[in-house]
Amino acid sequence: MATPLMQHRYTPEEYLAYEQQAEYKSEYIAGQIIAMAGAGHKHNLITTNLLRVISNQLLDRPCEVYTSDMRVKVSAQGMYTYPDLTAICGDGQFEGAHEDTLLNPTLIIEVLSPSTELYDRKAKFGYYRQLPSLQEYLLVAQDQRLIEHFVRADGGWLLTEPADPAVLHLPSIACTVPVAEVYRKVRLPLNPTPAEPPPDALGGPIPSG
Repeated sequence: MATPLMQHRYTPEEYLAYEQQAEYKSEYIAGQIIAMAGAGHKHNLITTNLLRVISNQLLDRPCEVYTSDMRVKVSAQGMYTYPDLTAICGDGQFEGAHEDTLLNPTLIIEVLSPSTELYDRKAKFGYYRQLPSLQEYLLVAQDQRLIEHFVRADGGWLLTEPADPAVLHLPSIACTVPVAEVYRKVRLPLNPTPAEPPPDALGGPIPSG
């Protein structure tokens, strides 16, 4: 996560006005405007692969998948952000006439980078799970074939283990994602660093709020 652009508390209206004229995208968190870092080669390949696999399965269904150009608002927490991928099933709800800020995501996917991994795991997930519409959250590693799949269940969030590690099932949008397709053309290191499971996932459901 990048550092705030300026040490000043902005209103959501000031942030949105800034975004309309800014050359680069920024997130808004609790009154701060935070510049977004660019994505690297592996990150872009993984995101494109996921977009292709998911969008092909949604062609003839009332569901849509969006790239990181779609902003998401977490109303209760005063946050605007740009997930790597976002999907909805049903009617999308948007803020404003431009329909560039989604209010009701069903699925959010973040591809992990060294500079943003802790933020995606902790603070950002804490914000995201306040969204009533959100049913699934994916964290996708780019240094090994590893996808962490969180599902809303029983008033909290569970880190699920797939019965078949080669295939990921996304029940909220009724899609099946072969893990090999996610990492197509991605050159992975021979000895990746083992991922540490998030502590909240070890003791049962993560509370929703």
